[in-house]
Amino acid sequence: MTLIIQKPTGFTLTLRQTYIGTDDPDAAAYIAAVEAADEIASPGVGGLETATKVAIHSFVKGCKADGIWPAIKASCILAGARTLPGALVPLVKQPADSAPARFGTEGGWNYNRQTGLQGNNTNNYINSGRNSNADPQNNQHFSVYLSTAGSPSSATQLYMGGFSGPGGLSLGIAASQQFSRSQATTFAFSGVSTSTGLTAVSRSLPASYIHRSGGSNNSLNVASQAPADSSILVFREPSSDVFYTNARLAFYSIGESLDLALLDARVTDLINAIGAAIP
Repeated sequence: MTLIIQKPTGFTLTLRQTYIGTDDPDAAAYIAAVEAADEIASPGVGGLETATKVAIHSFVKGCKADGIWPAIKASCILAGARTLPGALVPLVKQPADSAPARFGTEGGWNYNRQTGLQGNNTNNYINSGRNSNADPQNNQHFSVYLSTAGSPSSATQLYMGGFSGPGGLSLGIAASQQFSRSQATTFAFSGVSTSTGLTAVSRSLPASYIHRSGGSNNSLNVASQAPADSSILVFREPSSDVFYTNARLAFYSIGESLDLALLDARVTDLINAIGAAIP
């Protein structure tokens, strides 16, 4: 639920519903899996802080209250966990999807519990375990939360990508701008490459899709095509020109179309709360 207070002067204050507690079963199951992965990776490391757990519960319950939770089909919170294996525990994974898996130089990963996981711009990437064709042609979203944008700002880098041809998807930077592709051959520029926070795409129409960056939505007039059969990768795309990134990501999600402003608000609150919870 969102409460909007309209003052006579025209000033609008928006208050998002938040939750204090640890009573959501999906969040509880995710936290238990993260703590188990952390313990295997680093025996005796200990569980998550209470405030970190509360932040995760608040995020999940908030997404459910907003009605966007069912659209999230694959997702990782790439922050909060005490170890990298813990950070790769899926928040959401469909039965047909594989578990997220990391590839590249094992010692090259730069993980920070507060701000997420940084790519090495060379060979490190994550296979999300979800296929580009798992979601309908005109019912799709994908997102990343950027703690740090890729650099240099003029570089071509992929934050997330599937097949780069017909019916593909991509989200990244080039020529000092952000660009995206949603179930299409053509990509479109929208936003600046230095933007941080949530950057995301949602398609619910055959003739256009929404690219969100810097807290704003932009409608891009690009027609959809049949989705390609391709793994969706994070920190690169599965093409001959892979375009790795050195951006730092704290979250990603893939699934069906949803309200990007609502997702942005929830993810931003989540990452801020995790950052505040961790000493």
